[in-house]
Amino acid sequence: MCLMISCPLLAWYMHTSFSANFEQPWKIMMIHSLTKICQLTGTALEKLGLMSYWKFFDILIQGQITAPISDENVTVTDTIVNDILVRYYVPKRKSHELKRAIIYFHGGGSSFGSIALLHYDTFARMAVNKLDAVVVGPDYRKIPKYHHPIQWNDAYDFVKSFLQPETLAKYGVDPTRVCILGDSSGAGLAAAMTQQVMGAPEIPIKPKIQALIYPTLQMLDTDLPSYREYEHGIMLTKALLIRMMREFHTTDESLEQAMKINQHIPAEYSHLLKFVNWTTLLPERFKKGHLYTKRIYGSSEIVEKFPGIIDPIINPLLANDSTVSFLPLTYMLTCQHDILRDDGLMYVSRLRSNGVQVFHEHIEKGFHGSFFSIHWPFDLDLGWRLIGNLISWIDKNL
Repeated sequence: MCLMISCPLLAWYMHTSFSANFEQPWKIMMIHSLTKICQLTGTALEKLGLMSYWKFFDILIQGQITAPISDENVTVTDTIVNDILVRYYVPKRKSHELKRAIIYFHGGGSSFGSIALLHYDTFARMAVNKLDAVVVGPDYRKIPKYHHPIQWNDAYDFVKSFLQPETLAKYGVDPTRVCILGDSSGAGLAAAMTQQVMGAPEIPIKPKIQALIYPTLQMLDTDLPSYREYEHGIMLTKALLIRMMREFHTTDESLEQAMKINQHIPAEYSHLLKFVNWTTLLPERFKKGHLYTKRIYGSSEIVEKFPGIIDPIINPLLANDSTVSFLPLTYMLTCQHDILRDDGLMYVSRLRSNGVQVFHEHIEKGFHGSFFSIHWPFDLDLGWRLIGNLISWIDKNL
């Protein structure tokens, strides 16, 4: 009875408060409603001590996990590499030429999800068929059980082992035609891997291109214009994002409280704020009259306890110009109705100012998660278009 009453009330609330201009607005409204219901349910279950918030979401996505099933076009296999699940999609097409390769890091806030999810499986098969490319997707250990640097180490260990001549030869991959790709937190990981690989002498093969789908690139400033505008946004809210950022480093909730009021960076690290200064890095139309709030600095103990929050290795937007200038051709997707919008926009500005070529696709009617909202109950036309656009761009540039 409570469920029967609460669901229509929530749907009506969403309808009356939903004013953004989206394609297929009723579907977006449904996504928004279902997401809110799931988030509220997960929070309630956690507070009741029945299960953790992330365990609830893991249960929800089990129906979207796919088995490694091959077909007439692609051989799909799951392999354990350095104790991490890796899924390989290898085209069956006979060819005398070496193939392209895509390394895909999945999203999920480093807290849930898998490369075996249905939408990733769909994308990988499309990429294999359209590009005749080897697609490989490594998983990584998740928060809150594992904290930084576990996730970064898992990703780097795999990339280091894959980008070796003998490994690429095994899969018939051209070492000059490799792409590193990711979405959301996986895009942040992809950006971090690309920066690291370009400067790593122990990795002889470098990516030709990188593709970043609404990436998370920093945790230095939690009061950007997009954080203000989409604090209660679709799929990803400010509260949820900050929780995931905190759990990436620690179970200590004091960090989360400091981040919520943007007082987690001490004065001695104020020189880093230039890398997230939206007044200079954002195009004018995204500033929308927002005023830059004078920073209130936090305690030095925060960075002493959690040094990763200011580490450019896992905050790609904080990398110095010499690192950024060596990056390859980049595809960047940003969405207007996304709390992470400004991370991507500022990175585009930094890349271009350092001579890096960037193809930037900004979706005015897009939101966080729209790229992979392609299956029931969502099945957005926008998601299918964006996947097609990205595969076409990779085809032209890889």
